[in-house]
Amino acid sequence: MLDLTDRRKFLAVALLFEGSLVGIAQSIGYWCDVGPWSRFEWSLSAFGSGVAATLPIFALFAISYRRPIGPLREIKNLLIQTLGPSLARCRWYDLLLLAAVAGIGEEALFRGVLQPWLGLAWSNVLFGLAHSASPLYALLAGAVGGYFGWLLDATDNLLTPIVTHGLYDFLAFLVVARDCRRQAGTLQSVIPTE
Repeated sequence: MLDLTDRRKFLAVALLFEGSLVGIAQSIGYWCDVGPWSRFEWSLSAFGSGVAATLPIFALFAISYRRPIGPLREIKNLLIQTLGPSLARCRWYDLLLLAAVAGIGEEALFRGVLQPWLGLAWSNVLFGLAHSASPLYALLAGAVGGYFGWLLDATDNLLTPIVTHGLYDFLAFLVVARDCRRQAGTLQSVIPTE
């Protein structure tokens, strides 16, 4: 069985999976005649909008993670148990790379192809199902996906949700990794010494 607490193995599997979503987006886009990059353009304003759009969803994450109530406690525990040990072994730049690849791959597929093809609602139902670690987690992921879809429609540039998604993931990864290290009694700096 693959040991995903091994930093290199975890990164290889995670980057391969997230990166393969770009190829899947290209394939589905070709099949349904939707170019995943047709609404992508490098722009400083779209990049800045993506950074700014990260603030509200990360604030909600941080509040619900720090003070989880009801079923949010279950989600926090799920994140710590499933992702925490793997993320805790990573260096900050590993997490940045992983978050960037996840933002690019998932947004290319869900916002670049599925949203124009299936519409905002259905693309985010699928986004939620793809993140179905628990029913509530799937529902929350679908809502966050709706926010990413709204960002695409509001800016007409795929770069904005890519930046928002990637930066949000990076910040959330840092929080979960730090919390996992703290719970393990081995709170380290953001850069592990292994």
